[in-house]
Amino acid sequence: MTQPDSKKIFFENLSGAGKAIAVLTSGGDAQGMNAAVRAVVRMGLYVGAKVYFIHEGYQGMVDGGDNIREATWESVSSMLQVGGTVIGSARCKDFRSHEGRLKAAHNLVKRGITNLCVIGGDGSLTGANLFREEWSGLLSELVQQGLIEADAVQKYSALHIVGMVGSIDNDFCGTDMTIGTDSALHRIIEVVDAIMTTAQSHQRTFVLEVMGRHCGYLALVSALACGADWVLIPEMPPEDGWEEKMCQKLSATRSRGTRLNIIIVAEGAIDRHGKSITSSFVKDNRAGMKRLNIIIVAEGAIDRNNKPITTDYIKNLVVKNLGFDTRVTILGHVQRGGTPSAFDRILASRMGVEAVLALLETTANTPACVVSLCGNQSVRVPLMECVQTTQEVQKAMDQKRFEEAVKLRGRSFENNLRTYKLLAHRKPESELPVSNFNVAVLNVGAPAAGMNAAVRSAVRVGISEGHKMFAVSDGFEGFYKGQIKEIKWGDVGGWTGQGGSLLGTKRTLPAKHVDKIAEQMRKYNINALLVIGGFEALECLLQLCDARSTFEEFCIPMCMLPATISNNVPGTELSIGADTALNAIVETCDRIKQSASGTKRRVFIIETMGGYCGYLATVGGLAAGADAAYIYEEPFDIKDLQANVEHLTEKMKTSIQRGLVLRNENSNVNYTTDFIYQLYTEEGRGVFDCRKNVLGHMQQGGAPSPFDRNFGTKISAKAMKWLSQKLVESYRKGRVFANTEDTCCLLGMHARALVFQPVVQLKDHTDFVHRIPKEQWWLKLRPLMKILAKYKTSYDVSDSGQVEHVIHSRPKDSDASVAM
Repeated sequence: MTQPDSKKIFFENLSGAGKAIAVLTSGGDAQGMNAAVRAVVRMGLYVGAKVYFIHEGYQGMVDGGDNIREATWESVSSMLQVGGTVIGSARCKDFRSHEGRLKAAHNLVKRGITNLCVIGGDGSLTGANLFREEWSGLLSELVQQGLIEADAVQKYSALHIVGMVGSIDNDFCGTDMTIGTDSALHRIIEVVDAIMTTAQSHQRTFVLEVMGRHCGYLALVSALACGADWVLIPEMPPEDGWEEKMCQKLSATRSRGTRLNIIIVAEGAIDRHGKSITSSFVKDNRAGMKRLNIIIVAEGAIDRNNKPITTDYIKNLVVKNLGFDTRVTILGHVQRGGTPSAFDRILASRMGVEAVLALLETTANTPACVVSLCGNQSVRVPLMECVQTTQEVQKAMDQKRFEEAVKLRGRSFENNLRTYKLLAHRKPESELPVSNFNVAVLNVGAPAAGMNAAVRSAVRVGISEGHKMFAVSDGFEGFYKGQIKEIKWGDVGGWTGQGGSLLGTKRTLPAKHVDKIAEQMRKYNINALLVIGGFEALECLLQLCDARSTFEEFCIPMCMLPATISNNVPGTELSIGADTALNAIVETCDRIKQSASGTKRRVFIIETMGGYCGYLATVGGLAAGADAAYIYEEPFDIKDLQANVEHLTEKMKTSIQRGLVLRNENSNVNYTTDFIYQLYTEEGRGVFDCRKNVLGHMQQGGAPSPFDRNFGTKISAKAMKWLSQKLVESYRKGRVFANTEDTCCLLGMHARALVFQPVVQLKDHTDFVHRIPKEQWWLKLRPLMKILAKYKTSYDVSDSGQVEHVIHSRPKDSDASVAM
């Protein structure tokens, strides 16, 4: 397995020699900022540039002195896993004045800094752009005041700005995800999961307020991730009479015997009349609900008249109308705290490297840009286009053009809202379409966190489409044994946060039992099939496609959703469950490294799962700050091992005290984890000692991450819509008949879109012996991991350098976002 050829080898073509780059964090802090700072510093040093920290944001730039310090490789060690920003952040009134920006320019010119990497929100980035526009004028003033020499104006004629958005609110248009958002979702979901365990013991309603004074992303996505009964966000205030509708819904769910209700309120929620809606309002208005209700309120939720909706308002509403004991939880700054998630570390590292590349490529005429995420790709978008679009959202909300505000947030936000409404609010039976189609859903292969969220989504969307849904237990083994039963809307309540597979899953392939499976399909009149699983699920669909020529029962629409921690399914860049496994690896690596704190120099050898696929080892290594990651796709020999040991030995002679090496379980039949451990122990004797850990099935367990819950929910909803469409298209003469390639597909993430791909066409892209795709996108991340670990290597920048416009940066037919 070879890495794609690089179109550019950046350290040969993009030299940073003679350049000075400064990095600062500004505005509110966000988890992952330190990972971005680390990436900027190390990539900058790698290309030969001088890199400076600017402490305390713009205030440090204005004050100068020790606030602007040169960075070294070692100065960003051990900061990857730290939350917040270690270089400090502050809101600066001085920088808003011309005099303050003049002082800042003087402090930068004294150090020869003309490249600025700003990590912050729209206010911070707008200030940076203004600073850039005034730069030449500021230098002229400094010359007039005798503070700099006249030749400095020519020498430092242009200030280059590249931004990265660090904000837990994900309120910046032009990027699918901002640094810190995923970690904030982790904090919210951790709290909701904890509340659910205690609340299920009592007949209580819980109202949760989350941050988001001007953006309801956190409230909306956390509502999707925990299956909240009601969510209130600033962008879409509830219609008049929402109070009665909410209470009716809560009462109905309680009457069905459910023990859990959730209401989420954004911090600034208001109704359509501008009335504030608080968490306490809900508490005082409740009677006849299920055992537990949790209501999540976004910080900025409003009604249709711009009246704020607060948690107190909701609390009072529930107690008054329904008479139930109600509790309010305001999460506050808990959402900003804690260690960054694996997603945020990877996102920030990729963005930091891309920011340095952008600075190296800028000219005097290049507009300031923001490094953003579109689907699964890093792109550059003009800074002011993003800022203006972000401001248009707020303007639309102020003018009560709420539908337009939702659209301006982007297709990902729109899709989240549409999916939430579809899954949270059940239509009366009289309003449901009647399709007379039966759809079966089953899990195949090893369990993966997020499978249950996908099943819940499929069942509820299928019922909304008018289908009768059937659940198959224990995969195709249960199928041929007849372990099939109808599954209702309420049967999947509370499934989103459950790990493993509640349906049960087996690796059994259908080939030996196609006759019995066909018999069961006739018995239950199954018209469509949704298979959720890993590589085995792909093999199953291929076998069922082959069986179409023999059994007409398999001439039906079939769809597969990739769900495996190994992320080894062809046709998709991401799989349900992989993010949860990555977080388990990263959290364990953090603890293992911390265990060596204060001891002598130590290297840890960690074995990860994944079969022959090195995704977990590579991406986990990037997120955990590993020094090396051994995988099957990149063959290695004893010389490579020796070079790695020597590299670590050199690093250990500096202030670096801990080393981390990851190994994929099947990376090499001879160079086992024990062998590598013994080699490192022997060769590092006198410099460092060694420990080994095999992580095993802990990577497969635990509650699903917010990403996996929402990824599973959204792609499953899309798959069910596709199946409904195919059922209608293939229904002729009173029966469903579908035998073309495009009626048996895998739904996967490809670059910037969710794409349905016929499984038959994926054969040529698959290494069936080693159960991996022939091409894997994440191999491009391996040089990035090596660079950040101080290895000399090539880096593929073939995807870099294109500046896109906000309105054109999203594919028209895509509602996909790698970042939920």
